[in-house]
Amino acid sequence: MKLRNLDSIRYAIACPTSMGVRITPQNRMAVQNSNLFYLQCTSAETNVLNIASSLGHECLALTKFVEGSPIAAFIQAELRKRNIRYEGATVPQGGPWGYRHQFNIADSGFGLRGPRVWNDRAGEVGRTLNIADFDVPRIFGQEGVGILHISGLIAAMSSDATKCCLALAEAAKQYGTLVSFDLNYRETFWEGRKEELSDAFSRIASMADVLVGNEEDFQLCLGVQGPETGGKGLPDKIGSFQAMIEQVRERYPNTQAFGTTLRQVLSANEHLWGAILLSEGKWYVEEPRPIEVMDRIGGGDGFTGGILYGILSGWTPDKWLKFGWATGVLAASSLNDYAEPADEKQVWDIYKGNARVQR
Repeated sequence: MKLRNLDSIRYAIACPTSMGVRITPQNRMAVQNSNLFYLQCTSAETNVLNIASSLGHECLALTKFVEGSPIAAFIQAELRKRNIRYEGATVPQGGPWGYRHQFNIADSGFGLRGPRVWNDRAGEVGRTLNIADFDVPRIFGQEGVGILHISGLIAAMSSDATKCCLALAEAAKQYGTLVSFDLNYRETFWEGRKEELSDAFSRIASMADVLVGNEEDFQLCLGVQGPETGGKGLPDKIGSFQAMIEQVRERYPNTQAFGTTLRQVLSANEHLWGAILLSEGKWYVEEPRPIEVMDRIGGGDGFTGGILYGILSGWTPDKWLKFGWATGVLAASSLNDYAEPADEKQVWDIYKGNARVQR
């Protein structure tokens, strides 16, 4: 996979995104009977960037903010802490019924009480993203970007956001930037727009060098036949997942790597976690292993971020997959919905199952 020379570019990874905040009840309580909540800055796209940014690479969020909003100020401060730069227009709120940043309300679940997520995105300023908001020649040409990462969440958020993601993918290809696309299907985002979004997602996928998704994503976003499952969340054979991805590869022959996670939920506290990767015609498999879960949200983003970090590091695909498996576990072991590795050794220790104290 041909990556631009990192010494000649400013940003390892950039992403279009709509930033918001997530509130989670403390002590794994449910939302409806809690009065103490933990607040964090979040988006699926910056969650992916956070692996590379934590490990020393400068990354960039292409987004939009509400002028004078304390939530916008909180988000900006959090991104600075995470080594993620940001660019984008600042727009007036337009009164109490105008623009705002999204609220994501979620609990982590416990035992056989599964997690629940409630998205409150009315008036979300990120729905107005436009390619004209960004100086594309400067960002991609003069400063340079190694990988553009696009999530299906932002790509499906609105017609404006969809057009912006398509234009950014086209610009990335023009400037020699790799494109990563995590399909991230959400039924509520697709209501009334299925034909439009099917076409847009197929166009973005045709430009993607890295394509990531779970079985539902590939089926509903790209229209491929999914794997048969044994009724417990994992296919009868990993081979059925591989057959699904082979269908995707036939449709998108320019894509160089395809990845998917394998997850079986035993309880909110324990999952079986695995992953598979197809790169340059060769399969790499991480068989599902039991992992303990603090909060499952963001595990897939952590996986994708680990894959992209492996590509940035010039590793072989087998190492991409191992690292991505482990950064997904790292995200699931945190109350935040993103992984914050201290260093590469911490990630490799997770992969090896070494939880001994480090002194």
